[in-house]
Amino acid sequence: MQIELERPAESTRIQRLKALTTGTHDTLDKRIMRAEPFASRERYALFLDVQHNFHADVAPLYASAELNRILPGLADRCRLEALRQDVADLGGVPEELVSTTGPLSPAAALGWVYVAEGSNLGAAFLRKEAAKLGLSDDFGARHLAGHPDGRGLHWRNFVSAYNELPLSAEEEIEAAEGAKAAFRRVHGLVEAVFE
Repeated sequence: MQIELERPAESTRIQRLKALTTGTHDTLDKRIMRAEPFASRERYALFLDVQHNFHADVAPLYASAELNRILPGLADRCRLEALRQDVADLGGVPEELVSTTGPLSPAAALGWVYVAEGSNLGAAFLRKEAAKLGLSDDFGARHLAGHPDGRGLHWRNFVSAYNELPLSAEEEIEAAEGAKAAFRRVHGLVEAVFE
């Protein structure tokens, strides 16, 4: 009698990317929570400043014809305009910001987009915290709103498209380095804005 050993399922591209960036991501999450961005509307306005700067960095990636070719509908996922409205809702003047990413390879750009899209998935928790400050999908927390089709489905569609990308092992590493750079950029913004 021959026994076949069950082989573990091969990890997906997005799972590998997550594994390669978990440390950098966790460090950022802890730093954001130490900043207490939902302790008051004033602190939340600082958080909006961080978000506004980061999404200004990634907005050109969402508009990229090349990235939209390989990730159809990417342009529709951009949250910069919602952030600008949120800043205005809280009495701020949303500046015209320019991306600081510099030129990125397509693979590195995919890493930055992964971070931005992942933040949308995590925004469900943040949205509840913003509601405690009297903010909503229509005032001050538009950028945290879920997609009309549902936050989970929106993320799964992104993951499915991302997993199908024809990337080499080297390009996957490059995407992970891009994602780490994006996490570090947000960390730097938190340090600058909250301190």
